Amino acid sequence: MKTISVFAGAKDGARRQYERCATELGTEIAQRGFDLVYGGGGVGLMGAVARSALDAGATVIGVIPKFLAHEEILQSGLTRTIVVDDLFERKARMIEMSDAYVALPGGIGTLDELLEIITWRQLGQLSGKIGLVNESKYFEPWLRALAHAVNEGFMDRKNFESLISAESPAALLDEMQLNVVGPTISNSA
Repeated sequence: MKTISVFAGAKDGARRQYERCATELGTEIAQRGFDLVYGGGGVGLMGAVARSALDAGATVIGVIPKFLAHEEILQSGLTRTIVVDDLFERKARMIEMSDAYVALPGGIGTLDELLEIITWRQLGQLSGKIGLVNESKYFEPWLRALAHAVNEGFMDRKNFESLISAESPAALLDEMQLNVVGPTISNSA
């Protein structure tokens, strides 16, 4: 795992912990030697994760659609900015550039991005790990909805159970790195 795509809200959210969490994630990504790919904005949680990753020395690539690529939205100082035609192309570029995917709390756009990568993996189009930073248990209602889809036969249990969730960025990246290495084989008989 070398490059992590982060999907995050373009707003700060109702709790101060969300911004702190985004900042911690950016710092953790940099300190562990990963590159960051994200939506290119300088606002909300997406801006916080990008700035902290940059401040800690990471390569940070922003992928942003033309209609959002103006000074009020675009994060300055990125290692590289890729301007694309629309949101569909942004998702595709972020997905193809990354080895793993992490979602921070966010709104409809973040949930859309997250569902898309889960779908791509279920259809065999990507194999990267998918993690949720479940700060303040933000994703709990959403995870219950996915569990309901499994129970009702509309989602594969294996795909659902492969989602990695942790309440802190450090714990999530620890778990994702352990999973990247692969299973441990026991010698006990």
